[in-house]
Amino acid sequence: MGKGDDTRQAVIDQAVEIAGRLGVAGLTIGTLASATGLSKSGLYAHFRSKEALQLAVLASAREHFVDQVIRPALAAPRGEQRVRTLFERWLTTSSSGAAGCLFVSAATEFDDQPGPVRDQLVRDHWDLADSLAQVYRSGAKDGAFRDDLAPEQFAHDLHGLMLAHFHAFRLLRDPAAEPHTRFAFERLLQSLLR
Repeated sequence: MGKGDDTRQAVIDQAVEIAGRLGVAGLTIGTLASATGLSKSGLYAHFRSKEALQLAVLASAREHFVDQVIRPALAAPRGEQRVRTLFERWLTTSSSGAAGCLFVSAATEFDDQPGPVRDQLVRDHWDLADSLAQVYRSGAKDGAFRDDLAPEQFAHDLHGLMLAHFHAFRLLRDPAAEPHTRFAFERLLQSLLR
């Protein structure tokens, strides 16, 4: 990467941190300029608009999630081990002290605001659902999971479980968030096994 690319990535990293605190909708070129010490005109050279900045932040968050959760899961053996790896990596990411899941907050911020940011969020959420369903399909194909269950139902149930964990852990600061989530995951996993 060149110097311009390095600067852009450093700015995006700072923008992700700000969006974790203020929300993606609260992220502006002005707040980013104040945080980075760069000029607004310099930031406009990198992003051109608030919307482009928001899309870059979501792209960075998406890549981080794929690197931390999806790729390690796909590297694990199909079936139960892959689902366990997916769950453990997602739980770790959800529990990290980092900015939190921008996709959860952004989904609420943009759910009724048409435009490119909402459109990208919708694509990202459908891509996640497809990835989760594919994890199930690969296990069912290999005989590890029941083949009479809909992969989309598994995707829905696991995603719902992780959203409940995020809510309990982040908003409620519930000390039982992780044990409750682990219990629910084991119950879900048992329902899948042949």
